[in-house]
Amino acid sequence: MRGPTGRLLATRPWAWGVLAALAIALLGPLAGLLWAAVIPEVTYVVVGGDLLLADPEGEGPIGIDARFALICSVAGLACGCVAYLAGGRGNDIPLLLGLAVGGCAAAVLAWRTGHLVGLADYREAVRAASDGTVVTGVADLRAKGLLVFWALPAVAAYTLLELVFRRLAAGDPGEPGAGEPDEVGGGELDLQSAPSGRDVHGRRR
Repeated sequence: MRGPTGRLLATRPWAWGVLAALAIALLGPLAGLLWAAVIPEVTYVVVGGDLLLADPEGEGPIGIDARFALICSVAGLACGCVAYLAGGRGNDIPLLLGLAVGGCAAAVLAWRTGHLVGLADYREAVRAASDGTVVTGVADLRAKGLLVFWALPAVAAYTLLELVFRRLAAGDPGEPGAGEPDEVGGGELDLQSAPSGRDVHGRRR
């Protein structure tokens, strides 16, 4: 990477973390729009000015949470992989912090953006509704713990790739090659393969 940004990244490892956090956070609103587009429909009945689920036994609210978790998890895994491939080496701590902070920020922005889609019309319909009126809800989270479902997969993917590639870089000693002595115990207890036609002390058989 050239230019001022490239020089900053080369001389300031922490800049990788800031860049990762900002880039990931910007993906949050896009994920929120996708979430609002794919949620199952959940309807409510207006009773005495309150909203009650039209189908209390339905899986609509659970489906909304589940799709949010799925979108954030997939996005987090992708962010972790991209950060590892683009970040080079020596930037692990800044990038992990950036993934954690950016992932949490992206999840919050996804939630708030998705929740805003159709919210004005929903509120207007509720205000004008009489008892017994059925209105369709908007995207919202019941389980706020899902807001970490972007950061955790991102950090996990980065860490896993680091462990795998570090192990590959270290190499595997493998088995002794052809012609190498077979040793048992080491030192004076080493047992070596005898040369062809001779015993282990070099005497002809």
